[in-house]
Amino acid sequence: MRIYVFKSEANEELRAFASDLAGATLPDQFRPWHAIGVIGPDKDPPHNLPREEIETAINLRGFQLWRLKPNRQEGLAAADRIASGRPARRSNRRPV
Repeated sequence: MRIYVFKSEANEELRAFASDLAGATLPDQFRPWHAIGVIGPDKDPPHNLPREEIETAINLRGFQLWRLKPNRQEGLAAADRIASGRPARRSNRRPV
């Protein structure tokens, strides 16, 4: 099965897997959804997520939701800023 990866615009940490590029089966409350990748039948999903469980969920519900960990999200945002040439934002976080 070809699995498409989506990102929710309503919730920055929320991602989803679905079997169609349009994401027609994805939950409305987290729309709009944007396709951000595809996983071929012979490839592993990101972050060591279990492909068999993803495919089972897609077959039962039409999708599988998952969340990025907050520190992962911050890393992706920083990578996006670097790639786009935007300056880094200052963090309000204090070191532990």
